[in-house]
Amino acid sequence: MMVLQSVLAVASGGLVGFTLGLIGGGGSIMATPLLLYVVGLPPHAAIGTGALAVSFNAFANFAGHARAGNVRWRDAGLFAAIGVGGAAIGSWIGKDVDGQRLLFLFALLMMAVGVLMLRGGGGAGGAHEPRRLPLVILAAACVGLLSGFFGIGGGFLIVPGLIFSTGMPMLYAVGSSLLAVGALGLTTAASYAASGLVDWPIAAEYIVGGLAGGYLGMQLACRLATRKAVLNRIFAGLVFVVALYMLYRNAPAFGLAI
Repeated sequence: MMVLQSVLAVASGGLVGFTLGLIGGGGSIMATPLLLYVVGLPPHAAIGTGALAVSFNAFANFAGHARAGNVRWRDAGLFAAIGVGGAAIGSWIGKDVDGQRLLFLFALLMMAVGVLMLRGGGGAGGAHEPRRLPLVILAAACVGLLSGFFGIGGGFLIVPGLIFSTGMPMLYAVGSSLLAVGALGLTTAASYAASGLVDWPIAAEYIVGGLAGGYLGMQLACRLATRKAVLNRIFAGLVFVVALYMLYRNAPAFGLAI
């Protein structure tokens, strides 16, 4: 049984990493459902373990973008620093919410992510005039709170948040966002780990799978560059299917019958 769980953990991590490498985002939203329904972790342990794995993979990808000069360090550092505070509060609240209710709300968030992916994730993000500092603070705090509460990296929220609050181009927003994704995920994971809600062996196996899957995904992305929009829509459809299943499974927590 332990061997099978390890294999499933590596395979699930590989799927998340492959998706991130192939279409550039959205894959981390699947980390918790895979740990929950495929690997078999309890709800809160799935969130804590998934946050740790997402954080590690985000930092690994961030290093590549930093070497390529795709990071606006001041904005990335400010967004990450403020977001960490929000993530700490969000994770503290999330641990006190009933597991089924948390997963139901998580499924609603997945539906929103699917819609954003179909719409293109928030625009192309050309060169705009920088906006006011209060917008950066507000966007970072809100994203951090959601990231901590649901145990997600939040890249799909951070990228448009950076574009909206700073006016930076999309390429720099993607590179800069990974610092915040890693920092927020690590904050959430640390909070859950302090409560004994991180499965360390599973997290390690998930990370190994994610690194291998991410490499394969990036290789395939180079060959399928013209079809990324189609791949994005297919993955968004998968997100909707998983979200609907999670709503069905966890609706009783709110007294609903689906």
